[in-house]
Amino acid sequence: MQAEIAGFQSRVTGLEQRMVLVEAQTTMSRDRDQDLLYLRSKLTDMEDRSQRDNKRLHWIPENEEGVDVQSFLRSILPKLTSLDFDPPIEFQRAHRVGPKRPGNSSRPRPIIACLLRHNQTRQILQAARKHGPFQLDQYDIHITADYSKETNDRRKAFLALRPRLRQLEIKYGLFDPARMWVTKNRVSKDFYNPKELQLFLDSFQPQSMDSTSISGSHDNGGDNEGDLPPGQEKTDTAQCDTGVGQRGRDIERMVRSHDDRGQVLHAVVTHTQLSERDKSRSPLKPLKPTTMPP
Repeated sequence: MQAEIAGFQSRVTGLEQRMVLVEAQTTMSRDRDQDLLYLRSKLTDMEDRSQRDNKRLHWIPENEEGVDVQSFLRSILPKLTSLDFDPPIEFQRAHRVGPKRPGNSSRPRPIIACLLRHNQTRQILQAARKHGPFQLDQYDIHITADYSKETNDRRKAFLALRPRLRQLEIKYGLFDPARMWVTKNRVSKDFYNPKELQLFLDSFQPQSMDSTSISGSHDNGGDNEGDLPPGQEKTDTAQCDTGVGQRGRDIERMVRSHDDRGQVLHAVVTHTQLSERDKSRSPLKPLKPTTMPP
């Protein structure tokens, strides 16, 4: 009997030791997941920042630019945007994106151009928001900002929810780089996670909406953004440099957001946040939703 009791005690001790080991490994795995989220957030933010002066021009026919893309853009951009650039517009780089499409493809490759001066970048985006698309011969030319793949995917997910927002008569706006602002009954909220916005919309029914709800859209200058290429949105250049105050809240809202499979979604951080995060490495706490004035 004593031998059996000693055997049971030995097995219990072994199980306790294994449980402690498993708990330690689980904690390490969670820490690694948090570190991975942080690094991916940092990479996405750095990529978006490095592409702030990049602009994409869509639907310019192939070979229209000839052999010198920069000279072609210097000649057409002032005409398209009706802007008087002083000093003259200059580019660091400009070229078509990707290899030529096989056959007689009806969709030309976009031209991506990196401007030398950021203030001219903002002027072009403002003109595109207010007056685009532009006419070049018989073609409609769209000018859009250039984002990282992660940011572009989030923008596409937000844009896919526009029909539902219109159906529910909710006022909305998509701001740079990927923030959806919605207003209902004079209460406004910001969303940085498309799945959170989907859950918010699922909580309403069209017939239960108040007849005095604010309707319409605020897609940075109008409701004709559906003409833009897939995954793109007219950019409100006034929001391009929002500063640390607004974007500093992005990471704190998104870091606790998970998708339906329980995986942490991407986040957007600022350089100031990254330096603070590097110092403290402490878990971020979710903030309360921001309420904007009516």
